[in-house]
Amino acid sequence: MAAKIFIDGEAGTTGLQIRERLAERRDLELLSIPTESRKDKAVRAALLNEADIAILCLPDDAAKESVSLIENDHTKVIDASTAHRVAEGWAYGFPEMSREQAGIVASAKRVANPGCWPQGPIAMLRPLIEAGLVPADFPVTVNGISGYTGGGRTMIEDYVAKGEDAPEYMPYGLTFKHKHLPELQRYAKLGRVPFFQPVVGNFAQGMVVTVPLQLSHLPKVPKGADLHAAIADYYAGIKGFVEIAPLEASERTPELNPEIYNNTNRMRLHVFANDDIAQALLVAVYDNLGKGASGAAVQNMDLMLGV
Repeated sequence: MAAKIFIDGEAGTTGLQIRERLAERRDLELLSIPTESRKDKAVRAALLNEADIAILCLPDDAAKESVSLIENDHTKVIDASTAHRVAEGWAYGFPEMSREQAGIVASAKRVANPGCWPQGPIAMLRPLIEAGLVPADFPVTVNGISGYTGGGRTMIEDYVAKGEDAPEYMPYGLTFKHKHLPELQRYAKLGRVPFFQPVVGNFAQGMVVTVPLQLSHLPKVPKGADLHAAIADYYAGIKGFVEIAPLEASERTPELNPEIYNNTNRMRLHVFANDDIAQALLVAVYDNLGKGASGAAVQNMDLMLGV
């Protein structure tokens, strides 16, 4: 029997991409709410309770309301909002985060889809902290640039309307209270809040996230090869979509194009280092709408269905 999937908020960017990814699946039955009933709580509640898995692509408060409307013990939930990412009783939906995480997601009834920004830094920092190469209380800086689709419908409409006149490089989050900080700190295993400075670029989707490291400030100064080996060893036994680029000295590389993995679930991690001055740069390249949103939701859905 086909599993019933309801995308609550299917008209939004993430919802539309999830539906597109599932459109050809013959093992699923997609439940859809009529346009005129999207704000009808009774209709939404009926579909939420009929579904085997409900995927919530909604603002935080609306996502919390949807969860409250589920009155049975069989509907599983994947929440793509920020509402439950550090909430008790919710599994964090980054299956490659550890060797156990895919199993945790597979057995969970409530899964919080990760934010696009935290996944790359978590993927790079957690292995180094667990290996003891970077202390948990080390002051960490995270920078990056993402396509404007990460800002939701309002930002998308604004950038499309402005076209070439839209800002090419727009820093934001300048109050340093970004909504992704709690999950980034918790799941990267950081002992202090990282300094996080995101940027929106004038391109639709894709992202590059970087973590610069002043290695000379560490108690024991690792080399670039040590960092690369620790990350590579960490993911050697983990199945999924995270891959490690070879350690190479390079002034520039086309692989750091933020759009290179658009419409895929791939995340590629890079380590660049200069051992003479004890500096390194960790770089993650992935699609903010793929591995960073809709692709992650589908990956988590498949794990929860045992596919």
